[in-house]
Amino acid sequence: MLYVNGEWKQANSGKTIEVTNPATGELIDKVAAGGREETIEAIESAKAAFKTWKRVTGQERGNYLAQVSSKMRGKLDEIAETITLEMGKPFPDAKREVLGAISYVDWYAEEAKRGYGEIVPASHPDKQLMVLREPIGVTAAITPWNFPASMITRKIAPAIAAGCTVVLKPAPSTPISAIKVFECFHEAGLPKGVANLVIGQAEEIGPELTQHPDVRKLTFTGSTHVGKKLLRDSADTVKKVSMELGGHAPLIVFEDANIDAAVEGVLLTKFKNSGQTCISTNRVYVADSIAKNFSQKLAEKVSQLRVGNGIENGVDVGPLINEQALEKVESHVEDARKHNGVVLCGGKRYTGNLPNGHFYEPTVINQAHDQMKIAQEETFGPVAPIFTFKDEAEIIERANHASYGLAAYCFTKDLARGHRMMRELEYGIVGINDPLPIVAQAPFGGIKESGIGKEGGKSGMMEYLEEKFVSIHTGE
Repeated sequence: MLYVNGEWKQANSGKTIEVTNPATGELIDKVAAGGREETIEAIESAKAAFKTWKRVTGQERGNYLAQVSSKMRGKLDEIAETITLEMGKPFPDAKREVLGAISYVDWYAEEAKRGYGEIVPASHPDKQLMVLREPIGVTAAITPWNFPASMITRKIAPAIAAGCTVVLKPAPSTPISAIKVFECFHEAGLPKGVANLVIGQAEEIGPELTQHPDVRKLTFTGSTHVGKKLLRDSADTVKKVSMELGGHAPLIVFEDANIDAAVEGVLLTKFKNSGQTCISTNRVYVADSIAKNFSQKLAEKVSQLRVGNGIENGVDVGPLINEQALEKVESHVEDARKHNGVVLCGGKRYTGNLPNGHFYEPTVINQAHDQMKIAQEETFGPVAPIFTFKDEAEIIERANHASYGLAAYCFTKDLARGHRMMRELEYGIVGINDPLPIVAQAPFGGIKESGIGKEGGKSGMMEYLEEKFVSIHTGE
């Protein structure tokens, strides 16, 4: 179902999208597939709603979000199970995602009250200067399949808190998760038109979101390639944009690091979600002196990870999203083999008792080097290549990717070194001895070709506000 102007509806054309389980290949459901007409309807609905929603107090907007949070908590298991069925994430991880999604709603329910302006000291005694922060207007949000609930709330919650209205296009492979989240918006009594859901293919919906003059803001999470196209398409109407794009995260392990903690860090940053996250570790750099010990420990832990259908108990690694994703992982591993990489564990498709699923064995590749594809391209799969380095100067040079700059991780017991790495790593997010740095109250976003703007924290709401400078002459 689509959700436009506070009502659930089928597509005008009657078209549907088949949603399948990547673990089994089974059909989950068919959902309405909207296109250009429905997108225009949603934009017009959001435009009409904006006229009144922008005047609603921050306190009241926060109250609505608090109701959304309550509804989502009541559907925690239901939404999590939907995520697992649609994209394969193990159920406990899916529950953690939903809790993360709720944390963004909670944060912006409070932040809605804090859209502060400024009083600027005047340079003339007869003037009063101030800066107002006002909602930008209708926002188009495009979200990915790998976090089909939390990416929605990370965009919609700050937009609503700021006073904007939204048209959301979720990934066509995970639309039911979006429907479940929007059920919570509906049940919370959000006014008609404030949040709209249009499901369908990018070729039909995207051009309206990027080129329609009434859409004043575009927020996107996805690949750098698609992000660049959306930027080009949005140029004619000079939209404000925020983009969270691809990453190629290094994880650096110095000789003084706690090896067990670093191994656990790789497990968390590489194999959760089957490596299908933009902040996944793509390159594991280990100091020469500890490389052998580290590699053995990592391979031992990775070989113990259980692969399977995420709805079953005890599964650590679920399927990849589709056959194309599986083939990309295969090609990266084969290329590493051709370049003399040594596969310590994994290294092939996993069938087990799920022959129709898109599974790849959790893999560790030793003796990786910079000539391999995996050293330059985002793998988006459960493969950890281990590189070695000699000293700090070398690793700073190698860890800083020419194009990507989303997340980086570093393990060391040396406080001074940690501070140096914090400054030298050219990434929007840096975790020092911390593989889980993402929280609702802090900004999330990359630099270079990994993104524009921030999500989360007070920065996240600022992305949906425009500054208006007012100068008042107070004399006669």
